[in-house]
Amino acid sequence: MVRVRYLGHAAVYLEGENLKALVDPFLSGNPQASSSPGDFRELSHIFVTHGHGDHLGDAVEMAKRTGAILVSNFELCALLEREGIATHPMHIGGTFRFPFGKVKMTPALHGSGVVIDNQLLYGGVAAGFLIEVEGKKIYHAGDTGLTLDMQLLREEKIDLAFLPIGGNFVMDVDDAVRAVDFIRPRKVVPIHYDTFPLIQASPEEFAQKVGDAAETVLLGFGETLDL
Repeated sequence: MVRVRYLGHAAVYLEGENLKALVDPFLSGNPQASSSPGDFRELSHIFVTHGHGDHLGDAVEMAKRTGAILVSNFELCALLEREGIATHPMHIGGTFRFPFGKVKMTPALHGSGVVIDNQLLYGGVAAGFLIEVEGKKIYHAGDTGLTLDMQLLREEKIDLAFLPIGGNFVMDVDDAVRAVDFIRPRKVVPIHYDTFPLIQASPEEFAQKVGDAAETVLLGFGETLDL
């Protein structure tokens, strides 16, 4: 059984055979966060979709403390290795088989600058992750606008998709609904909304508009879903 927990904003915890992982662990300073960095004593991997602070979050500190491998694009990994953490660099379209299962980096339409020592540095390109564990496929879109590339994901027969709906920086509700039609996941969870005034959105409206295209699961902060 694979267990997922929504931690608020775009932060997600995944647990399955040989996997205890976080995606985009923005916990400190996150008004939605249902957990703090110290709550995670064991982690095998940390997946970072891009370098913005509300996604990179506490990744470096948590990787140092737990020994987790940080997985992201090549350029961001190269920058973060300077902090003395273990990384596994990938890039869009790349696939790698980890001990727990297969991971593919998927396209995202977004930036990836990272602030280090008060300097904005190039952090490679933004991406999403398609993570397969125990035969279940979980897609975390990261921050992205709607893209026709998402149509290719339909062939993956995704069990669970995490899609941003907050608009302004990412897809709004209507574009996220179109993304569901492109991807056709079995279940979908809306994320990346209401954290800040610029990304106010209604998950209930999203669920209503998705209709029968997928089962929409509205997870509260800290709530879990078993696959």
